[in-house]
Amino acid sequence: MPFIKFSQAERRRISVFFMCLAFALGAWLFFALSNSYVYQASTVVRFVNFPQNKAFHSLQSDTVKLQIEGTGWQLLFSKLRISPQSINIDLKDLKKQTFVNLSDQLGYINQQFSSTQKIIYVQPDTLYFDFSSRAIKKVPVELVSNLQFEKQYGISDSVILNPAYVTITGPKADLAKIQSWKTDTLSAENVSGIINTRIPFKRPSLANINIYPSYTEVKLPVEEFTEKTIEVPITVLNNKNYRDINFLPEKVKITFMTAIGNYSRIDRDYFEASVDLDNWTIKSYKQLPVMLTRFPDFCKLVRIEPQAVDFIIQK
Repeated sequence: MPFIKFSQAERRRISVFFMCLAFALGAWLFFALSNSYVYQASTVVRFVNFPQNKAFHSLQSDTVKLQIEGTGWQLLFSKLRISPQSINIDLKDLKKQTFVNLSDQLGYINQQFSSTQKIIYVQPDTLYFDFSSRAIKKVPVELVSNLQFEKQYGISDSVILNPAYVTITGPKADLAKIQSWKTDTLSAENVSGIINTRIPFKRPSLANINIYPSYTEVKLPVEEFTEKTIEVPITVLNNKNYRDINFLPEKVKITFMTAIGNYSRIDRDYFEASVDLDNWTIKSYKQLPVMLTRFPDFCKLVRIEPQAVDFIIQK
């Protein structure tokens, strides 16, 4: 198939034509996007000015649809935006009624957006609330952590939280479901020393739940660990019928990791090794597995020797 060959002048005229066409399209697009349009966008509702003497529960979703008057540029970016801007809704009217009319708050809502955008309608137009008596409850703080320790380092004692309890207020039915309150995640790498820090609590998932205070101070003792071995006599569980039971061997060796600061004070009184005689009387085991029924906090078990023992029973 023969190729069409253009002269240099013709190629120049074709280039000028396409440049003009591209410029015209760009100018048309620019002016089109500069015009005003009405478009919809979904956004999350956040409540402010809670009624202090009432506990409430919203009877609809926390997402509303906004009808917005803005430029084509804003319409384009509203479609590309991953997380739409949230809006604040004032709940001062709940002091005298059980609903909030969003049409009455369009001025307040528009103050939260740029001057080139105008909210003309919110769907739904009215938010309804269910009320109940407000209750108070204290629950323990639950530390959430993601800590990576240097080799042979670890938590050597109890974690100290101040405060260790948090006060929550809200509807009695909602508070009954809450048994503890989690912190934000405490994250650190290559930990080899004591951690002293302040960490906030997780935000309530319900708008009608309040917490006090908003953070806790964390002291987390960290030390280098070393290995230690202790011999512990064996005790018997569920021995109902037999006067004397001998074990071979009579003691087990427990090897564990403990903080260097605790090395001297950790002795065999911190441990208890047991066997369950039901494993023989009911399950017919020929050897009895050894279980640790007492083991000190903040020690790490390495091994038990032996893991099962022979036995002789005297009736």
